[in-house]
Amino acid sequence: MTETLPRGVEILDAEWALLLECAKPQPDSQRLAELLRGPLKWASLIAFGEVHSVLGLTASRLIHFDESVIPEDIRESLRVWRRAYTLFTMNLTAEMFRLFDSFAAAGVAALVIKGPVLSARCYGDPGLRQYGDLDLIVRDKDIQRSTELMISLGYEPAVPLKAIHAKKIPGEYVFRQSSTKLLVEFHTELTFRYHPRPLPVEKLFERQTRVNIDSHQVPALSPEDELILICIHGTKHFWEQLSYIADVAAFVTRQELDWARVQSAAEEVGGERMLYLGLRLAADLLQAPLPENVGALVRSDRTVGRLAGQILRWLPAAGSAPPGIFERAMFRMRMRGGILSGAAYLFRLSFSPTEEDWVEGAENKRHWFLDALGRPFRLARKYGNDGKP
Repeated sequence: MTETLPRGVEILDAEWALLLECAKPQPDSQRLAELLRGPLKWASLIAFGEVHSVLGLTASRLIHFDESVIPEDIRESLRVWRRAYTLFTMNLTAEMFRLFDSFAAAGVAALVIKGPVLSARCYGDPGLRQYGDLDLIVRDKDIQRSTELMISLGYEPAVPLKAIHAKKIPGEYVFRQSSTKLLVEFHTELTFRYHPRPLPVEKLFERQTRVNIDSHQVPALSPEDELILICIHGTKHFWEQLSYIADVAAFVTRQELDWARVQSAAEEVGGERMLYLGLRLAADLLQAPLPENVGALVRSDRTVGRLAGQILRWLPAAGSAPPGIFERAMFRMRMRGGILSGAAYLFRLSFSPTEEDWVEGAENKRHWFLDALGRPFRLARKYGNDGKP
């Protein structure tokens, strides 16, 4: 296998095999040692780990091997990277605590998704999983108040205020702190477009739990709801990064899940096949353990098996060779399941405008219907060239 990746990185079988072993929730130390003794292009391996967002996980698996198998300059590079990333995650988690204190004082409820909470749940360390921002869920009715709070805390909204006041719905509400460049993204029940059915936000808040991070109890989704969310998120991005699959594998390995509750949560949002695909990839590629009845259910869906094979062909390229527009459309339909429901899901995605479809300067004036009509043409321009934007 040879793949051409961004920045001219060439990846061969040995590097890919090593990354896969490092990404497993329970890597085989003997297998790692065997792979490390073989010929490796270390610069390519590190670059490949970055584009797949598993460099932190890879470093944690390899840092304990001595210089007889890992060159000292590579060990030092990994140490430097880990120190820099640890500093970033410490700053981000400290900011998360500050935001939650302010939101609690203002009476605005929020939940953390992905980011440090998912890292702690998957790997027992808020700084081991790679992420670049903080993601929060708030109720749609609270988004204007949340915007006011974020501005008062020194953040600048990426979505124009006039669009927020006009109640236009972006892909997410992004806020940037100009002094530190930290990014915070807010999601509501209306921004989760890739959930086939509306997100039951009130139920999510009712089922919320707390995750301990640095002696702070951080409000988060229930483990069952988080698993559904990361499987739908991976599907949204065509599972193009190994990190998406590694997160699912680690999550089901470390978390005590009520699998009946997982199934009902998936059914609530119409995400059963997306869940099954995430579990199939985690089990087949990274040997994630599944209960026997869950594994049998996942493998009984033949379409999931075909989709998993398709993804495994795309995966090594890390999104640098994305599927074309027709292949993307068929993938979306199959992920929903059923001819009519799949077509309806694709139609809704194709005509649900985001901020990319708004006309600059007219965000609060142009009717959403006109934005919706222009969206398929924008998507065709963006992905019509063999899937490459």
